[in-house]
Amino acid sequence: MNGSIVRVILGNILKIAASFLLLPLVIAIGYGESGWKYFLITMLIGWAVGILLTIRKPKTTVFYLKEGCAATALSWIVMSLLGCLPFYLSGEIPSFIDALFETVSGFTTTGASILPDVEALSHGMLFWRSFTHWIGGMGVLVFMLAIIPMSGGSNINLMRAESPGPSVGKLVPKMRTTARTLYLIYFGLTIAEFLILLIGGMPWFDAITSALGTAGTGGFGIKGDSFASYAPHLQVTVTIFMILFGINFNAYYFILVGNFKDAFKMEEVRAYLLIILGSSVLIFVNIMHSVKGVWEALNQATFQVASIITTTGYATADFDQWNQLSKFLLFLLMFCGACAGSTGGGIKVSRFLIVGKSVKKELGSYVHPRSVKKIQMDDKPIEHDVMRSVNVYFATFMAVYVISVILVSIEGYSFGTNLSAVAATINNIGPGFELVGPTCNFGFFNPFSKVVLIFDMLAGRLELFPMLILLYPAIWRSRVRKLMIQN
Repeated sequence: MNGSIVRVILGNILKIAASFLLLPLVIAIGYGESGWKYFLITMLIGWAVGILLTIRKPKTTVFYLKEGCAATALSWIVMSLLGCLPFYLSGEIPSFIDALFETVSGFTTTGASILPDVEALSHGMLFWRSFTHWIGGMGVLVFMLAIIPMSGGSNINLMRAESPGPSVGKLVPKMRTTARTLYLIYFGLTIAEFLILLIGGMPWFDAITSALGTAGTGGFGIKGDSFASYAPHLQVTVTIFMILFGINFNAYYFILVGNFKDAFKMEEVRAYLLIILGSSVLIFVNIMHSVKGVWEALNQATFQVASIITTTGYATADFDQWNQLSKFLLFLLMFCGACAGSTGGGIKVSRFLIVGKSVKKELGSYVHPRSVKKIQMDDKPIEHDVMRSVNVYFATFMAVYVISVILVSIEGYSFGTNLSAVAATINNIGPGFELVGPTCNFGFFNPFSKVVLIFDMLAGRLELFPMLILLYPAIWRSRVRKLMIQN
């Protein structure tokens, strides 16, 4: 493994993450809060370590998928360790493991919180908490590719390791231009939501934190009731933008370049919107008699469906009090997730489409044994490697999910709490059911369970394998062997 390029990538990531802390520092100063010095201390630590790691240039800049996966997983870990320091040093989250949990939940756009009273945080910490969603939504490595020139032609291995979905390709010939295009779309949609919320009467601080949380499909709210106390028209605005951020960003690129045909023929996007429509209608009919007014029932149903399928995690109602059918539909949507190539988490709609098409093909082969039929999506054949990776992903996902539930269950909490806690973290949702419902938090878990859930949040955001490869002994054996030969 090319350890020197991994070292340089980690150094660059630390410098970028440290630079991001300038914004909450300014917010803290603007509100006259003492927390600004903790952001400054953390910035200096990040820059100092980053410079030490990048001061010596690597012998070769070529790296492969294993280096891409290792660099991605380690980058998210060191970024989270740096990002939790302001919470911990300021004492606003006095436990280090709790501060790390909150930060990982932010960067992975999960939105699961250990805070019993979020409104007790200072403005600077609230902003940093929401800003971590925006940073993690598109991916910090994608941001690095957009601003730092990297040679060697291997940059797609970083994007492939960090980006959600069964396959990743270039929008344009140059990887750096692709990264910039994605971030321009991301930034533009974020600004659009912020301005619309501002025009709708939301205070500027609430508007910017809500836009950051929606863009990253994260869901950290700055109020104890999440989004329930905001006006209905603001809730509708956020519902629309949650759905927009759950769409494959390739569709937006096609629209920008005037290629409307390719944008509207994307099967995954159509299926995603149909799932939202169908689920919203079913839940609306199901809760209509228990909610005051038809409009309120429709608003609650669509908001919660959009929030869960996009893995945002905002809430306008305590859906844990809904009947079993509605709760089960939301539980299924947790696993479904949004589109590949979006900021949403979950397994992704495209994977379910591919599995559905492969089942259909298999059934057809029983009826017509001699037929040869290629599975297609968007009028393009699906390669065997993609099919294999989807099958392996499903098997690995279920293995990680089951093992995590077993480990968390050691504490002895209820079956529904354990199942939904792991589902909410590995799918980067945020709230679950029962003790981790939308009106509760994850603070009651012991440190061991929190570490398991932290791993699940990172594994879910990075599509499992970048985190799992860190546990693969051969990676480290080859590195140790190389160091021994050099010495």
